[in-house]
Amino acid sequence: MYGMIHRAMRNMVHDELGEEAWLALEQKLNIGPMDLLTGKAYDDALTLGIITEAASVLNLSVDQCLIEFGRYWIRYVDQGSLASVMNFTGQDLVSFIKNLDRLHLAVGAAMPDARLPSFSTLCNDPGHLVVEYRSERVGLEPFVLGLLQGLMERFHKRGDIDVASRGEQFVIFDIRYQDRD
Repeated sequence: MYGMIHRAMRNMVHDELGEEAWLALEQKLNIGPMDLLTGKAYDDALTLGIITEAASVLNLSVDQCLIEFGRYWIRYVDQGSLASVMNFTGQDLVSFIKNLDRLHLAVGAAMPDARLPSFSTLCNDPGHLVVEYRSERVGLEPFVLGLLQGLMERFHKRGDIDVASRGEQFVIFDIRYQDRD
């Protein structure tokens, strides 16, 4: 994965527990600032190691940490240098999710080593979306769940997201939502 993921996780740990917690995590994993270079590709094992240690210091399971990180990621990119890309991707929940593959095409052009997921909208009824997530990376479904929750928050929606089905390299999310009061 790319260093931008590592930077975002650093910020999440820092926001929750402070700089000392992140420095202790760096020391335990024997990593440093060179492992946080935004545009550099890193082995997934390093990223999963960072997530596992972050979960430990945040007192969360790895799945809970991935969900919280997905929610955090939406806020993180929405406030940083990628804010314009977020706005360009969609002005509402449905259009944003429908345009995720376009967003990933642009990311792939800028980061050719990226192994990006794919999203397809299988059902789009008022207040109901069914989204298929495909990836060669196994185990990141909780992160995607958090991303979808973060998008609901970004677009002022509330509701439920359930896993409708899963296969070896796909998960189908059932999203029921409504405007926040």
